[in-house]
Amino acid sequence: MGYQSTVTTDTVREDRLKLVNRNQLLLRTVDVDKLVEPDHLVRAIWELTERLDLRNFIADVESIEGAAGRPAFDPRLLISLWVFAYSEKVSSAREVERRCSYHPAYQWLTGCEVINHHTLSDFRIQHQEALDALFTQVLGVLSSEALITLQRVMHDGTKIKALASDKSFHRESTLRAHLEAAKERVRTMGDPRQEEPNRRMLGARERVAREKVTRLEQALKEIEKIQVAAKPGQKSERRVSETDPEARIMKHGDGGCAPSHNVQISTDAEHSIIVGVGVTQSPVDWGELMPGLEEIKRQTGRLPEQVVVDGGLRRARRSSPRQGSAWT
Repeated sequence: MGYQSTVTTDTVREDRLKLVNRNQLLLRTVDVDKLVEPDHLVRAIWELTERLDLRNFIADVESIEGAAGRPAFDPRLLISLWVFAYSEKVSSAREVERRCSYHPAYQWLTGCEVINHHTLSDFRIQHQEALDALFTQVLGVLSSEALITLQRVMHDGTKIKALASDKSFHRESTLRAHLEAAKERVRTMGDPRQEEPNRRMLGARERVAREKVTRLEQALKEIEKIQVAAKPGQKSERRVSETDPEARIMKHGDGGCAPSHNVQISTDAEHSIIVGVGVTQSPVDWGELMPGLEEIKRQTGRLPEQVVVDGGLRRARRSSPRQGSAWT
């Protein structure tokens, strides 16, 4: 019986794969209108702002056809950007600018143009009162669409930590000493005999110094408010933060204390739409319900039929008129 032997030879396999090449530049065609789907929230916001009265915003535009200077951004665009950003819990102008460079919804709004964070921030600060009035218009539109019923409103307060540390709180004497030092710093920087090779850096330093003076002056005004509000014989250290003068030390739900603001929010229960917002320096919610109802009436023109509150706010019933609203 014979044997047959076989010899196998391993062959070298060369895989042909398509690798990622990130060291390249691409030119591509972008259909801006197709960056977001037809039912995307950002389209609804853009349509909503078209129905609002923006004449007050346009009246402040200094760019005029035929005159020197670049065109100003459409106020409707800036408003829509901020409304959409808030819907995504984004409140930073720098973050909005960053998202304009990559986020499809922001690119759809801006037409793939990045808007500088200074423009966004300045617009929000310059038109603070007008934006508040605009909020009333938005609520009016939502009410006309039967999205706000005010049949039941949920009202509650929440503590928001301030951008201030415990070490930034000082007594009046310390604040006045810091204010004099800050004013002296501004006077020194504004001396025309002083030479500074980098004028841009000098301007930035001077702006920071002036902002510090403004904050310290506001802190002293807050000290006066605390003194006026203090009850006779009440002991208080009467300290205020020099970085966030309106902040107060408040106790949070976790038992800790921190510089904070007390934000009161009223929400229509039907579609979870906010119908009133207020910020107070009170560390507790007692006495904040009636101002909350007044804010709802100011924004919507009427009071809610029923208000649902927690135990801390229910104490307001004992000393406040009900004005046609039911309490739960």
